[in-house]
Amino acid sequence: MNLFIYTSLDTNHRNILRQQLPPECNLVFRTELSPAEVEKAFQAAEVIMGNPPVDWFAQVPPKLVFWQLDSAGFDQYQNVKVSALTANMGDFFARPCAETMVGGILAFYRGIPELVKRQTTKEWRGNQIRPQLDLLGTKKVMVLGAGTIGMACKQMLKGFGCEVKTTARRNPEADIHSFEEILKNLPYTDVVVNTLPGAADKFVKEEFLQAMKPGSLYASVGRGSTTDEQALLVALQAGKLAGAVLDVTEQEPLPASSPFWEMENVLLTQHTGGGYFAEEAGKINQFLKNFTLFRNGEPITDQVNLAQGY
Repeated sequence: MNLFIYTSLDTNHRNILRQQLPPECNLVFRTELSPAEVEKAFQAAEVIMGNPPVDWFAQVPPKLVFWQLDSAGFDQYQNVKVSALTANMGDFFARPCAETMVGGILAFYRGIPELVKRQTTKEWRGNQIRPQLDLLGTKKVMVLGAGTIGMACKQMLKGFGCEVKTTARRNPEADIHSFEEILKNLPYTDVVVNTLPGAADKFVKEEFLQAMKPGSLYASVGRGSTTDEQALLVALQAGKLAGAVLDVTEQEPLPASSPFWEMENVLLTQHTGGGYFAEEAGKINQFLKNFTLFRNGEPITDQVNLAQGY
């Protein structure tokens, strides 16, 4: 069986895969191939691990039967037509993404970015900074999305004492189910956390931002495309919002010309939200677990439907 590993793995993790898979598996790593060899290997794949570029699927590998994504989101593949069993990473990235959001929001209220700047210039400004600080635990929060990342955010924020509402169109566990309800609640919300998938294109637009409470905070770990960045920029520059914590942006890497780089009320976490030291090992474990289930004819975990988006 031909296994095409698109995921970038270091030598140690590539060797772990080689050791764990049965000898009849022909294991091919993209990172070990020349550009001329990659396309041929991809087209011969019966199993794929990772997220190849969408345009590669203009011609779907004819023998593809199982595909393990190494991401939670997969909206970029919505129009890819494959009959292979497909799985994503489920809730693997939920906790690190949520911790990044909570950490960024907490840092904003406790003045950590400002204090770090003062440390680099060796300025003791504690007495001047203290009156500007705020408490996270007193805040009312709206989490856009009630998926695994959204619910992890809710759990952590409630631990700080926040009042948290989640939104979703159909999920019965969510508190708010329509855009109209969201707009009604925004004037009373101190923090908005965006965990939406890419299908919600420009969900956070001018109408949304203008409905937000003056002085509130916007944080995003959903897809960058879900935020109208020009409208966000205007809201920040006008003082409508106190600040933003952005893990994702419309264009990544964020262009050097973007005003966000130089705005003191914007914290950029550079799409590190899902990352941590065990990330590669976790992707391998998920792949091995699901590949074993697949080979044994058992239901795989975190199976998804690309066209439906979940």
